[in-house]
Parts: sequence; C-alpha cells; structure tokens
Amino acid sequence: MRWPVVLGVYWVTQLVESLGVSQIFAFMPLELRHVGLPDADIPRWVGLFGAIVFVVGLPLVPLWGVWADRYSRKAVIIRSALVEAAVFAGVAASATPWQLAASLLLVGFQLGNTGVMLATIRDVVPRRRLGSAIAIFGVSGPIGFAVGPALGGILVDGFGLPLAAMYVVSGALSLGTALLIALLIHEVRPSTVPAGRILDLAYGAVRGIFTDRATARLFAIFGASLLARQMTGPYIPLLVERANGLDGLAGAIGLVVGTAGLIGALASPVMGVVGDRVGFRRVLTAALGGGGIALLLMSATPSVPSLALVAGLNAGFAAATTAMVFGLLAVEVPAERRSATLNLVYLPLYLAGIVGPALGSVVVAAGLPVVFDLAGAVLLAVAVVVLRRR
Repeated sequence: MRWPVVLGVYWVTQLVESLGVSQIFAFMPLELRHVGLPDADIPRWVGLFGAIVFVVGLPLVPLWGVWADRYSRKAVIIRSALVEAAVFAGVAASATPWQLAASLLLVGFQLGNTGVMLATIRDVVPRRRLGSAIAIFGVSGPIGFAVGPALGGILVDGFGLPLAAMYVVSGALSLGTALLIALLIHEVRPSTVPAGRILDLAYGAVRGIFTDRATARLFAIFGASLLARQMTGPYIPLLVERANGLDGLAGAIGLVVGTAGLIGALASPVMGVVGDRVGFRRVLTAALGGGGIALLLMSATPSVPSLALVAGLNAGFAAATTAMVFGLLAVEVPAERRSATLNLVYLPLYLAGIVGPALGSVVVAAGLPVVFDLAGAVLLAVAVVVLRRR
C-alpha cells in the first residue's frame, strides 16, 4: 500500500473528527441555552463542560495505543469513528444539561486515534518526506476546525435549521470515515510488536515518557502550550457574543472560529517545510511566543472581523507548535520506543483538556479578559524556557 493513500485517508479521518468536535466547542454556549441553563451560569459551565470531554478518556489513552500495536491499528481507528457518530447523535438528542453531559462523557471512548494514525504514517513515509507529511497530516485538524463552525453557521443562521441537524450531519460524516478506512486501508504493523501484559505495556509506555528527559521535556512543552489553548478555547464564542450580540451569533462564531481554523490550516504545512530547513526547535520557539502575544491581544479586540484576524494568528501559531512537537518526537525518539511514544502524543492534550477549561471556569469569575491574559502569559513563559534551553 502506497504511503500517500494512508496519509490521504487519515487526513480525511482527522478532518471529520475535528469538524464535529469544533462544532461542539464553538456552539457550546448556544447548546447550553438550548438545554435550559440561564445566561448567568453559562460562562462557568462552558469551562466545566469542556473539561468533562476528556475525563473518561484520559486513563484509556495508553490502552488504545497498546491494543493498536498488539492487535490492529486499523480497528482502533475505526472504533474512534463509530464512537464519534454516537457522540454527535447523543448531543443532537440532548434536551437537559445532564443528557448533554452524558453525551460528552462518551467522547472518552472516542479518543486515542491520532497517535495511532501518526505512528502508522511514521512507519510508511520515507524519512526525507517525514516533516512535510506530518505537517500535511497536522493541517487536517485546523481545516476541520475551520469548516465545522462555518458549516454550522450556514446551517443554523443561513438555512434556519436547529443545532441538532448540524450534529446529525457530523455523525453521518463520521460513519463515512469508518467505511473509508475499512475499504481502503490495509493493516500496518509496527516494527516491534509489544509482548506482555496489556496494563504493564500501556502504563510502562507512560513511565517511559517521563523517565526519558528529552521526551519528557517535549511533552511538558506541548502540555503547557495546550493548557493555554484549552483554557481559552471554550471562551472564544463568548468573546464573539460580546462583540456581536445575540442576533446572527451562530454565523459570527462560524466566521471567527472558521477563519482561525483556515489560517491554522495554511500555517501548518508551511511551517513543516520551514522546520525541515531551519530546524524544528527554532520554529517552535517563535510559534510559542507569537501565540502568547495573540492571546494577550484577543480579549482587547473590539469587533468580530478583528477578532477573527487575531484568532487566526493564534491558530496559526498553535498549528506550527503542534507540527514542530510532532516532528521532534518523530525524529528524536529511539526506534524501539517510537511507536509507543507517538501513540501517546496527545496525552498532554487530554490532561490539558481537563485542567485548562476547569481552570478557565474559575478564572472567568474575575472577568473574561483575565482568562486570555493568563493563558498568553503561560505561552510566553514556555517560549522563554525553550529559547534558554536550545
């Protein structure tokens, strides 16, 4: 099987997942109103509902990687697409806050596919193309985050459909990706198939990350950057509401979040090529610093168009950060630990996905701008640390 086929199918798979997840986060304030929460409670619960997405999935993440390497990477990725469809159906059918919370908890059984896809891509792509291939794969997420809210805004404000219809469409696309993988992807086995007890292998891989100093540093840098972005992500729609008002809000959210995703999508492959030429660490430092400045500017941005521009810059720096971390892990981790490490590449996301929105739900009591100011300071601090350790 040719590596462009693997890259293309997994690119579409990641795109569809990002599309649906972006809709959940982008339209969370509207969904919370739909299920009956009063306006005064929405800022706090936006953060808390964002955090519960990762609660169930966190302890399962190491297991998915081991199951994939031991039995079938393909089956683990198909599992994720099928659970996605169930999640979107549950969100569409939710009529109370607790039904919505239960649907979002199911996301925990959906996680754990990106690292498996990344490990597969690493095994089939020639080394000279690796940086560019990883960047191309990474761009699918930002494109999904651009298309999802934009599509939602068209369906809700343009065609007058309910939010539930948007989630039904995303669920149908998820079922389509499961079928695509089943028909077009052959099994790609790791160079070393793990042997031993599943739990020992799974949590041994986690221990291996934190006992190797170089890998632990990369995971810590990635985790801190994701913490800042997960802290602010749920609150971008509230910035849009502050600038736009309630009239045409879905379309305005789609514009801001869609523009951000589009710029992020354009930045990722460009930064992959730049990283191949000038070095992943240099690009990583610049991306962290630029993202910190963008977050500091975001809460002071007064209009929807200018907010879309600043959010786009932030997303571009975020995409570059992710691409550079993936590239560093792919080339610096020893071959015998590469598959296990790449399977866990989004472990920092799941940790940050719990801590960041929960922290945001506390900090927002001091005012919406404080959330963005604190997150920007975190990114700038991480950039200084990376620069000093180059």
